[in-house]
Amino acid sequence: MKKELMIRSLFDLTHTAAAPLLEKYTYPWEALPEIGSFITRLGASLPENEYEQRWANVWIHKSARLYPNCYIGGPCIIGPNTEVRPGAFIRGNALVGADCVVGNSTELKNVILFDHVQVPHYNYVGDSILGYCSHMGAGSITSNVKQDKTPVTVRTEEEKVSTGLKKFGAMLGDHVEIGCNSVLNPGTVVGRGSHVYPLSMVRGLVPEGCIYKKAGEIAEIQY
Repeated sequence: MKKELMIRSLFDLTHTAAAPLLEKYTYPWEALPEIGSFITRLGASLPENEYEQRWANVWIHKSARLYPNCYIGGPCIIGPNTEVRPGAFIRGNALVGADCVVGNSTELKNVILFDHVQVPHYNYVGDSILGYCSHMGAGSITSNVKQDKTPVTVRTEEEKVSTGLKKFGAMLGDHVEIGCNSVLNPGTVVGRGSHVYPLSMVRGLVPEGCIYKKAGEIAEIQY
């Protein structure tokens, strides 16, 4: 098993309500097929003095701020102090944590956003998990289906790891920064604290604590 791809290497589970789901698995993408059912169960247990059920299978924390002209489909949970800005399109199966920003013209589908995640401008995030304090720059997206529609694999230097999933975008570890207008191809995993240059096309594993400049050019962050 590749340690850098494991849930325990990528995420601090104290920063998400999805911890009971993720704790069941070794690799984060294994949780993707269960996000919707997990949200439905969790939503039914949320305290009514903190969360309001707006419509079927959609629970919004009372401190969250929803701007006009956003769409939220269920199942979905929006956490405390989170902003959902105008034009956001949340298609469902979205667990959004506390103090997040879902920005204008941003689309979410089958995702877990840990606390303090920002997807603030023109982002598409599908079949993905974004770790604590991760940030996607304007126009950056996760591509979640291969052109030939075959199951997604995760590439490392040593091997290709089969996921068995036809839809799988990206796994971003805690404190990851994705530069503007970057494309994260299906099966991308970015380790904790790593940065991706703007206008990048990323595939496979970016190790923890690195800067992705372009394919074949990844450097360790020097502190």
